[in-house]
Amino acid sequence: MPAYQRILLKLSGEALMGDDAYGINRATIVRMVQEVREVTQLGCEVAVVIGGGNIFRGVAGGSVGMDRATADYMGMLATVMNSLALADTMRQEGMTARVMSAIGIEQVVEPYVRPKALQYLEEGKIVIFAAGTGNPFFTTDTAAALRGAEIGAQVVLKATKVDGVYSADPKKDPSAKRYSSITFDEAISRNLQVMDATAFALCRDQKLPVKVFSIFKPGALKRVVQGEDEGTLVHV
Repeated sequence: MPAYQRILLKLSGEALMGDDAYGINRATIVRMVQEVREVTQLGCEVAVVIGGGNIFRGVAGGSVGMDRATADYMGMLATVMNSLALADTMRQEGMTARVMSAIGIEQVVEPYVRPKALQYLEEGKIVIFAAGTGNPFFTTDTAAALRGAEIGAQVVLKATKVDGVYSADPKKDPSAKRYSSITFDEAISRNLQVMDATAFALCRDQKLPVKVFSIFKPGALKRVVQGEDEGTLVHV
């Protein structure tokens, strides 16, 4: 039995690049999808929020001097592209995924409707939430916290490049230690950049724990879902 019955997995767009400069690395997205499949086979219900940095960063040079709201909408569209790629890879791997967008583009993906999302999860489908919150000035971290709270997820799993939250940057400080668990207040007082402040405050207020782990570590997602000592749990 998994330790969590329903999870919200937050993936960065950059995670899809693999070693490429931008875009989607085929081998990387397939490996991530296979990790998600392992978790669904445990009986865990999975929702995903994905960023758009791998695509938007490739065009970000053109956004210099651009109105912030316009740039944010471009970023939202990048997350829709990533979500479609993720869902299609899942289909090819024998899984059923549904993409729900916070902005209306019905010809491409269906709109986000909470009862429908809950129904899909209960049916064992993977729900991919695209376009962030649908509002500029909010990050996909905040979208993950918001959707996680809305669907009643037991934990937000923040997939990163490092295998947890450290007392200092492990690349710069060899003596930095990984916290296996830490409270929201401790993370704030120590100025540990777990996720952006809005997302962090929302998770704390909703008593929604956040688990930070490395998506590049094979089997880490499965170990997290099974409740093993992987990554860092941030809790109330």
